[in-house]
Amino acid sequence: MTVPWRLIGALALALAGFVSAWEFQDWRYGWQLAEQARLHGETLNQLAKAGADAQKAEQDKRLALEQKLATSEQTHYRKMSDAQRDQDRLRDRLATADLRLSVLIDADSAGSCDLPKASGAGGVDHAAVRARLDPAHAQRIIDITDTGDRGLIALQACQAYLKALTQ
Repeated sequence: MTVPWRLIGALALALAGFVSAWEFQDWRYGWQLAEQARLHGETLNQLAKAGADAQKAEQDKRLALEQKLATSEQTHYRKMSDAQRDQDRLRDRLATADLRLSVLIDADSAGSCDLPKASGAGGVDHAAVRARLDPAHAQRIIDITDTGDRGLIALQACQAYLKALTQ
């Protein structure tokens, strides 16, 4: 039997062509995959950086809001303690008879009541008829105004808190 060397040579040449084409395609696709992986990595890095920047911005906003709320809380506490101190001082002055509360009475409706006219030049009512309140009633009035003052201060604090949150 004779060996067909031409056929074997042609097959070997075809096989070498296929192998070299296969290697060329492997090299070309490998390069494309490497480029694609590099671009994908860059995209992921950019997204991670954007996410970190957004998170930092939100943390800065949160910190600023916390500082505003802390300042608002300090202001509220100071107003409440000042109001409490003023009410306590007024209550003490009423209890020691250092201060007496009085009310204006309409001169026409006072009629025949023998009420003394206000004395002193410091009043703004120009000698209107006044009646002094009993100290117990004055204390109750002070308690009512104290509760009202606290309510107004608390309302202002709530409004400031909501304003800070919505900005």
